[in-house]
Amino acid sequence: MYTVTFKDLNLNTPLYNALDDLGFISPTPIQEQAFSIVSSGKDVVGIAQTGTGKTFAYMLPILKNLKYSTQDNPRVLILVPTRELVVQVVDEIEKLAKYINVRVLGVYGGTNINTQKQAVSQGLDIIVATPGRLFDLAVSRVLKLKSIQKLVIDEVDVMLDLGFRHQLLNIFDILPERRQNIMFSATMTQDVDELITEFFVKPERVTIAVSGTPLDNINQLRYDVPNFYTKVNLLEQLLNDEDTYNKVLIFVAYKKMADRLFSQLEELFNEQCCVIHSNKTQNYRLRSIEQFRAGENRILIATDVMARGLDIDNISHVINFDTPVYPENYMHRIGRTGRAEREGQALVFSTEKEQDAIENIQEYMDFKIPVQDIPETVSISTELIEEERPQIRERNNPHKRKTDEHAPGPAFHEKSEKNSKENLGGSYKFKIAAKYKKPKTRGDKNYNKRNKKK
Repeated sequence: MYTVTFKDLNLNTPLYNALDDLGFISPTPIQEQAFSIVSSGKDVVGIAQTGTGKTFAYMLPILKNLKYSTQDNPRVLILVPTRELVVQVVDEIEKLAKYINVRVLGVYGGTNINTQKQAVSQGLDIIVATPGRLFDLAVSRVLKLKSIQKLVIDEVDVMLDLGFRHQLLNIFDILPERRQNIMFSATMTQDVDELITEFFVKPERVTIAVSGTPLDNINQLRYDVPNFYTKVNLLEQLLNDEDTYNKVLIFVAYKKMADRLFSQLEELFNEQCCVIHSNKTQNYRLRSIEQFRAGENRILIATDVMARGLDIDNISHVINFDTPVYPENYMHRIGRTGRAEREGQALVFSTEKEQDAIENIQEYMDFKIPVQDIPETVSISTELIEEERPQIRERNNPHKRKTDEHAPGPAFHEKSEKNSKENLGGSYKFKIAAKYKKPKTRGDKNYNKRNKKK
């Protein structure tokens, strides 16, 4: 069979030189199928799993057709959900545009907006932004969006999950009506579909792999583990094999759990761990990602929101320390490993309470994850964390609220005399009118005037 290469996409010489420097020969399916549609100027909706090269899928045709210009206002707007993704997308664009004279800027919240205003005023061609900071810059009138020709919304499902819908609608209001809309997502949800229906004009759809289909090059295993501390013991034994587990991304359910696990692993694997979640400072998060990417730390603990869309090469293992409630999140997690057609490994730890979530994941993928027995050398802990302890209901405690069964009935008391007014219905207004001689027609007014004269 003939293998499609980037030569078949009819790119220009600067892009070919950049791709040669990166060592890329053949496009991924999403890059191949989206290229001609994005180049045509039509609205595009691309659905592809994480790790399939969506950034290059829209940037290759955009950069090919982006003519040199000295104008100050940007012509391409790329919206992404998180600060980390802004940094990553800007980095990818700079790699592709190495031999092209194009000005790229990334803006996001959590940093000094005045510094970003100065950078915007210098003039740019492509702006990559989170919705909140972009809208702030646009409202301040430093950033003018009247010249935007192409709008790209990357990881739109994450953006809507994070509650950016209102900000997206505000941004759509200030963009030129005549523009090309390009949207890329890993999953198609009802919210995403509503956004497409409302703002896109006859979009062409490119779908690569059915959502929920497990990637063929990722081996999946699961462990049934009773509690948090047993999970830590199992994780310790696995991570002791540094040659096999040489670059490990560990997912947890929420920020408190991320900090809790980090404190446990930091004692066991000193200076080999780092952690990212939304409560960490921007510099801390970026430094953690760079240290993990460079191999200075081999273990990164992350929450779903912070890690979705991050492109980090050569991750040997993704470990789901907590089983995700939503099956789509499981797919995004394991998509961090096995990238660029390499073989990846994905493990999931599940307590008894998490078995329903495992069933939903397996049904979603139409794939049963093989169960691995916990090694005999792993200590089974009986200690429970706060969330795992059963709720103890104290009996006969006067400070506790009584149950409905023993609660007193409704209180009744006689109304005071002033509150015991008779409901007179419609006749009340006539009595008031008679008492105060309230006129109802012009004739009544004249009558009242005559009576006053008398």
